[in-house]
Amino acid sequence: MSMAREQATSNQYPPRRGSFGTTNNMSSVKLICDSGATKAEWCLINKARRKTVFTNGISPYFLNTREITDLLLKELKPKFRNIKVDQVFYYGTGCANPENAKSIKKAIQLVFPEAKKVEVTHDLMAAARSVCGRQKGMVANLGTGSFCCYYNGKKIVKQLPGIGYILGDEGSGAYLGKKIIQYYLYETFDDDLRARFNAKYVTNRSEILDNVYKKPFPNRYLAAFTLFLAENRGHYMIENIIEDGLNEFFFYHLCKFRESWIMPIHFVGSVAFGFKDVLQQLCATYEFDLGRVIKNPMEGLIAYHS
Repeated sequence: MSMAREQATSNQYPPRRGSFGTTNNMSSVKLICDSGATKAEWCLINKARRKTVFTNGISPYFLNTREITDLLLKELKPKFRNIKVDQVFYYGTGCANPENAKSIKKAIQLVFPEAKKVEVTHDLMAAARSVCGRQKGMVANLGTGSFCCYYNGKKIVKQLPGIGYILGDEGSGAYLGKKIIQYYLYETFDDDLRARFNAKYVTNRSEILDNVYKKPFPNRYLAAFTLFLAENRGHYMIENIIEDGLNEFFFYHLCKFRESWIMPIHFVGSVAFGFKDVLQQLCATYEFDLGRVIKNPMEGLIAYHS
């Protein structure tokens, strides 16, 4: 967490005697997590007080139960020493798969054995509950990965099956990052953009291919290149990559839902938040109504579980 974030959190929620699960505080201490493949945000709440911690993201497709447990013990548990957690609500990538959800739940129970309730569900539900609460709505997530659904206020009643960053995830950070790498390796970038890319990343073909095909978490590696898009807005090649990538998300995903023409579409995720102007243009083109666009769902999840 940045120093500014720590200071802001400290100023807004000053520590008080008896907070966060000590014996003289009878209120329930809840731990909420929103985890993508790149990073995870954990928020401990007790009435109006809260503490936020960031860890590496948890993808059950890349980490087994032991590795997830080790990550939590190393990066999370030390930040919550002497705190009794009563309930854990975990929202994460890959958790629509029951076996993945089971693996993460087991890891959380090992790290927080005192918790009476541990609920593990997928990041799509996090987005839905964050922007819709208990109301109906269309929800789209554009972060490291991508997906969309129709939410009836209680559960997700319609969604397309995700096929991952290799075959799908149109409009996501990994998808856009892959396009940047293609433009670079195929020498499609003009001299100006190629010079900017080389100056920023100081890399080469062998290193890129090694990161994509041999090293862990290639989706994170690819998604990190979206920063290059954000820093070079206005160049026609950059605008083409952004617009084409997001348009494919609209075409392959949002257009499959009749609800997309009936109610506003809410967007969650760093890619959605960073390229909101392109979403506005595409919504106008497809005759969709753009709803809320937020960077991450944590504030909405805190409100939902309060």
